[in-house]
Amino acid sequence: MKDILGKQIKKDFPIFKNNPDLIFLDSAASTQKPQVVIDAIKDCYEKYYANVHRGLYQLSAKSSEAYEGVRDKVVKFINASSISEIIFTKNTTESINLVAYAWGRQNIDKGDEIILTAMEHHANIVPWQQLAKEKSAVLKFIPVDKDYRLGISELSKLLTKKTKLVAVTHMSNVLGTINPVKDIINKAKSFNKDIKVIVDGAQSVPHFAVDVQDLNADFFAFSSHKMAGPGGVGVLYAKQELLEKMPPFLTGGDMITEVTLKQATWNELPYKFEAGTPAIAEVIGLGAAIDYLYKVGLDKVFQHEEELTKIALKKVSAIPGVEIFGPKQVKDRGGAVAFTVKDVHPHDVASILDNQGVAVRAGNHCTQPLHDKFGIQSTVRASFYLYNQPEDIDALVKGINKVKEVFK
Repeated sequence: MKDILGKQIKKDFPIFKNNPDLIFLDSAASTQKPQVVIDAIKDCYEKYYANVHRGLYQLSAKSSEAYEGVRDKVVKFINASSISEIIFTKNTTESINLVAYAWGRQNIDKGDEIILTAMEHHANIVPWQQLAKEKSAVLKFIPVDKDYRLGISELSKLLTKKTKLVAVTHMSNVLGTINPVKDIINKAKSFNKDIKVIVDGAQSVPHFAVDVQDLNADFFAFSSHKMAGPGGVGVLYAKQELLEKMPPFLTGGDMITEVTLKQATWNELPYKFEAGTPAIAEVIGLGAAIDYLYKVGLDKVFQHEEELTKIALKKVSAIPGVEIFGPKQVKDRGGAVAFTVKDVHPHDVASILDNQGVAVRAGNHCTQPLHDKFGIQSTVRASFYLYNQPEDIDALVKGINKVKEVFK
């Protein structure tokens, strides 16, 4: 394997020092945190923590400056147009729900159509199911083809004059498939420029550079905890003209300019969508994670994971009785490898691997419709990030062979 990042990068993550035998292969669920992120959160609490935006004293001003500085970093990180387009939420799920409530309930009517894909995470299905039930709208799905990719040619058949929204994951958390979202957006907007597109970027932003203006996405959501940052922080990017027309998602403090006993007026963007005291230290931790990823280089992160995925696909697929779900080639594919072991329940596979010190995920990975398509209830998923090395895959292979030995 090309030594793109090097083994020393693992030293940036204290969890591996404290758990020297840990082989962590569950980064698609949540990544480990480098020391610089932990230190940033610690420094906030120890040196300058105070509520943001509201205090006239110096400590609050410093906390506010640090907090808002992260918004500037996010603008640059995904190439948004301005800070007005960056909303801090709890996670990708809340970001999608914000759009479903604040945009969807204003713009989706009876008979309108929402196009999803068959590989979506539940977070990008259930909010639209609920909206469709409430509004008597229609859900349509772009199918997954035999190569574990979206049948993009089917999109043209699904688009009609009633289509209002397309919701698509940038990268499948199970299959590893990187979807051609720019082509999907172009096709939808060429059909009708008023169709809006929301992209679930939870699995893409941590692994490769994303330019929301180049994609021309109307909404784009991602989570801090999947990109070496802390939990409890998500980001919703949305075009400013859309946010200006949308009502607040949550109401209360900080998202208002004036309140009387009879009415209230809303704060300017982006604060209109950030009610109450935010996750201050966690947002600052996200800023540290962005700085860290810049220092490492997202291009190197992606190349590193691509090399790991090549090795994993080759070695895991060579084990008799193992079936991999996802593209067999690395092209347009991320570092998530889902598989089953013949005649062994995925939970048993994960349990035995855990006994070998290998942490993987087993279940439906919040993609029940996708697993239903394959006629199975669950899979085992090994997912990689910048701190993984080829020997981690060797440990995975050794663990799978141990599973086969136990269940022979």
